Amino acid sequence: MTKALRKNVEYVLFDMDGLMIDSEKIYTDVTNEILAKYGKEMTWDIKAGCMGKPEKDAAQHLLSFFPDISLRLEDYLSQRNTLQDLAWPTVPLLPGVRKLVLHLRKHNIPIAVATGSRRRNYEMKTGHLSEVFACFEGKVICGDDPRPGMRGKPNPDIFLIAAKETLGRDVGPLQGENEEVTLTEAQKLERSKGLVLEDGLPGIQAGKRAGMSVVWVPDVNLLNVDYSGHEKADQILKSLEEFMPEEWGLPPYDS
Repeated sequence: MTKALRKNVEYVLFDMDGLMIDSEKIYTDVTNEILAKYGKEMTWDIKAGCMGKPEKDAAQHLLSFFPDISLRLEDYLSQRNTLQDLAWPTVPLLPGVRKLVLHLRKHNIPIAVATGSRRRNYEMKTGHLSEVFACFEGKVICGDDPRPGMRGKPNPDIFLIAAKETLGRDVGPLQGENEEVTLTEAQKLERSKGLVLEDGLPGIQAGKRAGMSVVWVPDVNLLNVDYSGHEKADQILKSLEEFMPEEWGLPPYDS
């Protein structure tokens, strides 16, 4: 896509896992350590459907591929949480994240985090990365936050709530399971001013369904997953190091 076709945006919403921090390797290693006891392995096509979803939904998706093993959902989550908790305080930032977040904060661009992670896990994953995550000034929506009617990705809810509740943007109401909402032209425009940064396929869907632009920064393994039938990202990058703010009408990096 050429630079001229990209929309100017006014606010930026960040996914976290796999986009800002290198947590996906931990998810994969821990899950496969558990599955190895049953002679099973999580492949990337399975993992693609888990990424970005709330914890329980992701676990149900995973276990649906292994109906022949005697691993209950609750037992899997308990084992996984124990192993992951040991690793979260060491998870590193991914390339380009620090530079981009500090840059946007410096220029007072509204930013927020919208993550399917539980609040307790968010705090464990980011406690040692305060230089970056303090820039969000508490503007963070997590998958288990008590928001009535909030559905997980690929539904657009978490991005709309982040824009509305944390950044004060009038993006209109959420759409329920079996209902349609009528948006004013101003609300549609407000949605279109948002830029979502994502690494997962459900996150791309959620961002596009929210009426926002989406930059996809996938793990290289995701590029081999069937992408047909999905909403398409507006831009695909190998790393946030490649992100050029001025292409989206944001202040350019200092030379």
